[in-house]
Amino acid sequence: MSVFSGMRISASGLSAERLRMDTVSANVSNVKTTRTEEGGAYKRKIPVFEENYDEKLGMLGVKTVKIEEDKSPLRKVYQPEHPDADEEGYVEYPNVDLLVEMSELMTASRAYESNVDTLNAQKNMISKALEIGR
Repeated sequence: MSVFSGMRISASGLSAERLRMDTVSANVSNVKTTRTEEGGAYKRKIPVFEENYDEKLGMLGVKTVKIEEDKSPLRKVYQPEHPDADEEGYVEYPNVDLLVEMSELMTASRAYESNVDTLNAQKNMISKALEIGR
């Protein structure tokens, strides 16, 4: 195990949490989007992560597998005057819940801070080890 493997793991965690925060940001900014290029209302996005492990090197951190769409149903609101209303007067709105997104954002933010703290602790340990060698 390399002295820098812990730093590599923390750095991959930072990248993963940044991607999760970016995904939350996209979800929040599209909370009222009823028409997308693909057609229909915006569907909430969720990043999927898994461990990045190599037989020779061991744990390399976390990697992004994909960003998938949330399968929960879209919200239907009765607004017959809306241009995207169906024949019955209902408009499909994104399946984005602001409370869920804010809790996701807080979780990602705390995990990001933890990775920064871990990275700084590793940096300090390496620095102290180099001082011992003097």
